[in-house]
This record gives sequence, structure tokens and C-alpha cells, in this order.
Amino acid sequence: MYIHSCKIRVRYGETDQMGYVYYGNYAEYYEVARVEMLRSLGMDYVGMENSGVMMPVLELNCKYIKPALYDQELTIKTTIENLPGVRIQFKYEVFNPAEELINIGSTTLVFVDMEKNKPCQPPQNFMDRLKVHFN
Repeated sequence: MYIHSCKIRVRYGETDQMGYVYYGNYAEYYEVARVEMLRSLGMDYVGMENSGVMMPVLELNCKYIKPALYDQELTIKTTIENLPGVRIQFKYEVFNPAEELINIGSTTLVFVDMEKNKPCQPPQNFMDRLKVHFN
């Protein structure tokens, strides 16, 4: 299992009239957390795409427990529970500054060979970096 945490501060433009984070922004928060997790492994989307592999989102799930508010610093814990095959699932837990769980979600992405436009196995360098976290 691999777990990574990052922080995001809620900006005014991400909130609605009540000062709550607009529900559609959580998908963007998940993406930021996912990108930061990949960076923590020494990987990035640009490098993966330059090697001919992209990772489109296949599925998104999101459950709202409590609202996030303007100017709060949120902690997003991202987890990969299983080694990926053609698909990879990321799970997210979002915490407010009081460390209360306020949102949970998941995304499933697919590794796609950009030349063939077909699903493929993850790049070997990605798997090598990830495998050390699984026993």
C-alpha cells in the first residue's frame, strides 16, 4: 500500500455563496493530490505522456460528509491499496484543519498506449518505484 498526503488551501473562487467549497471542485482537488503522489514517487504525467502512456479517468466517486470552507487548509490523503494492472485506483480522504474527515472519494484511471489508443500495462519504471511499497 502506498499513502501520500498533501495540503490545499481553499480559494475564494472555489466556494459558493455560503462559503462552502463548490461540490465540483473536489474532482480537481483529487487530481492535485494524485499528481503530487506521482511526484513523490519521482514520476509525473508529462514524463509518462512523453513515453507514450496517458492515464484518462474511467470512474470518479465522491461522498460529502462536511463542507470545506473558504481559506481552510485541507489535507488530502491519497492511497493506492493494490498494485495496478491496466487500471489503477486512487482513494482519497479529505480532512479539515481540525483533522475531521469531511470527504471521501476514489478515481479509477486506465493506462493507455497513446500510439495504439488501447489500454496497456503501466510503464515499468512506474511499477519499479511503486512495488517497493508493497510486500
